Amino acid sequence: MDPRQPGGQPPPPSPPLSPPPVAGAALLTLIERTLSTGTAVHLPGPDFLRLTLPLFDGDPDDGSRDAPGDGSGNGSEDGATDGPSGAVPFTVDVIADPARAPRGVVYLLPGGGLNFTASFLTPGARNLAQDLRRRGFLVVGLTPREDAARPGDVTAEWGLAAHRRDLARVVDALDPVLRLPYQYAGHSAGAALALDAASHDPSPRLRRVVVLDTTGPLTGAGAVRAAATRDAYAAQLAAGTYASDAGLAGLVSRAVTDPGGPSPAPWPRDPALRFTNAGLAHYALIHTAELPGPANWIYARGHSAGTYAFGATPAEDRFTLTHTPLTLWHAATAALGSGLVPVALLRDLCAAWAGDGTGYSLAWDRIGAEVLWLTTEFGRGDHPRGADLIRASGNPRVTYRLIPGYGHADAVWSTTAAQDIWPLL
Repeated sequence: MDPRQPGGQPPPPSPPLSPPPVAGAALLTLIERTLSTGTAVHLPGPDFLRLTLPLFDGDPDDGSRDAPGDGSGNGSEDGATDGPSGAVPFTVDVIADPARAPRGVVYLLPGGGLNFTASFLTPGARNLAQDLRRRGFLVVGLTPREDAARPGDVTAEWGLAAHRRDLARVVDALDPVLRLPYQYAGHSAGAALALDAASHDPSPRLRRVVVLDTTGPLTGAGAVRAAATRDAYAAQLAAGTYASDAGLAGLVSRAVTDPGGPSPAPWPRDPALRFTNAGLAHYALIHTAELPGPANWIYARGHSAGTYAFGATPAEDRFTLTHTPLTLWHAATAALGSGLVPVALLRDLCAAWAGDGTGYSLAWDRIGAEVLWLTTEFGRGDHPRGADLIRASGNPRVTYRLIPGYGHADAVWSTTAAQDIWPLL
């Protein structure tokens, strides 16, 4: 048996569950009343219902599953215990069937700098959120506060623990009302959040954690590099830099609106020349690991699988994306808010990659739910140590699988993901 596949004892019997009291529009109204701190928007679709609700601070249910300073080692590196506060909300999106009662709940958690719409409701015709809804799940998506923030709103406390507390606030409010089995499912930084949330969630109704292309602790030179990157982000925080923007939205937009125009980036074959806008976007998405930036090295190759061949001039370069066309990238990035990523979150992610006990750490031994960990060949690559640590701690219900030929974002946006990846969920 492959040691990365499930084995061992069967899972413990699940407690009996009651069905949710209502379905369809009445269910969304119940959720709105349970969570509401802002103005809700109801958007009926052709075969689904959608509720979008901003959550501001000050609710009676703050949702914190664990008190700060509980000895878990899971506080932010600078010792802060308070999460984001003030006028910037995080947003909950709910996707429901108009008539059928759900058989479970999936909490969908987007990647860094993204929101629920960009990550999971793209492309509009067929996306992961709707795929899960058609399978009978109530989909609850969380968009982090940074999507609605300005750079000056972000602080040194917007790390992984603060994101986890926002998620727990929603789960703690909805779980006693819905009384349904639920899963955490995330992509990239959202997958790290899903693992962290699971390690703090003892509920028997938490059945599974779905991890789409994130990185657990590295070994050898990778761990050393992760530690150095963590320290570089910590230095940025100490110097007062709290937010980062990768600039993907602008990069892709220029490639679509002015593909042949000159970009600001030097062309590798002749630095006196410049990539075209389309060339730069394709090169950056395919060869992300080669770009400057503190954490781009984490990719085995890049955000999207594809090919890039240099020509005699930048205008003669030839390139293509294998699974996720640039038009789809444009649709996703056009749905973004600020595009910001808190530096504190980046620091905490790097600390988890380093796995050396300095700064933020994930409690792998406290993840008791079933884990499905899917990683991509050209995205985060083949690094199974996180899955191995969960299994070694006594949880045999761990499946780890490498998806060949896919890049980091292809796991959620690819035109072929519905055939190659989503059935595995």
